[in-house]
Amino acid sequence: MIMKDKLLLDAFSALSLGVIIVDAHYRITQWNAWLEAHTGYAASDTTGEDFFSVFPDLEYHRVGDAIRQAISHNLSSLLSQSLHRSPFPLYAEPARPGARLSQAITIVPLGDEERYCLIQIVDVSAAVRRESLLRDQAHELLAQSLSDGLTGVGNRRYFDLCIEREWRASKRNNKSLSLLLIDVDFFKLYNDCYGHQRGDECLQKVANAMRGALQNPCDILFRYGGEEFCALLPETRSADAVEIAEKLRTSVQQLDLPHANAPDGIVSVSIGVASHCQKNHAEYGQLIQSADNALYAAKRAGRNTVRVKTTFRKFSPYARVTGGEIPPHA
Repeated sequence: MIMKDKLLLDAFSALSLGVIIVDAHYRITQWNAWLEAHTGYAASDTTGEDFFSVFPDLEYHRVGDAIRQAISHNLSSLLSQSLHRSPFPLYAEPARPGARLSQAITIVPLGDEERYCLIQIVDVSAAVRRESLLRDQAHELLAQSLSDGLTGVGNRRYFDLCIEREWRASKRNNKSLSLLLIDVDFFKLYNDCYGHQRGDECLQKVANAMRGALQNPCDILFRYGGEEFCALLPETRSADAVEIAEKLRTSVQQLDLPHANAPDGIVSVSIGVASHCQKNHAEYGQLIQSADNALYAAKRAGRNTVRVKTTFRKFSPYARVTGGEIPPHA
């Protein structure tokens, strides 16, 4: 019998989890070696002590409630580490306490005539770190899949997701939605003159300038394809969208990037602006087409300019914003 008791005690001490047993009066009757290693308290210092004197912060915590339920109502409890991550003051090195160990806790009633409560504490810190790493990697992969590898702005896939989402929100909330389509002027000639590596650098600088010119965090810049970009402006009316487009155009012009084959001798952009109108746009594809038509008008008007799709100008469906006068045929 003595041998069996010693074996049980040795097994109890060798467990790689924390084990506490308290009696019906909440006195600690067992405290294993794992807890000694991670609390700094020896079993001789805690045995016979009131549990809530040793852990006063847990008396009105979910742990305390679970212990009382186990002793009074014979109910077991499992405390998820996601909701109760580190209730016990357990550390990898108690002499140099840093962050607490992440814990999963099980509380089980024991005994029939005389009630006890078994508290098991498992260190799940490694699993939590692994989950966090996997979550971070998933977020990074998602970000990479939705961003353009060259310029760092949103890619075409991200644009398709965003415009569908914002279109639904615009229709549901009866809010404005504006779209800018942006084209780097004479970019093929730029590549022919300076080479594709300089062309890539040019696109990066243009993207950074325009992204910096967007003030509202809800406004998103995308690379639409090749030398084309677009900006989605939720809850933005046409007049405000035109102002934003002009800021983007100016931000590129102020880069003062040399372009020997451009009329002004520097890199510039043309921008077409369209805003959601329920009369004219039954689906977001029509909004994109309106912005594309306005961009084409900006190119026909001489480039380095902004054009906005309107419905009230009899002489032209496109309003002039910057640059020279619109030719009669524009």
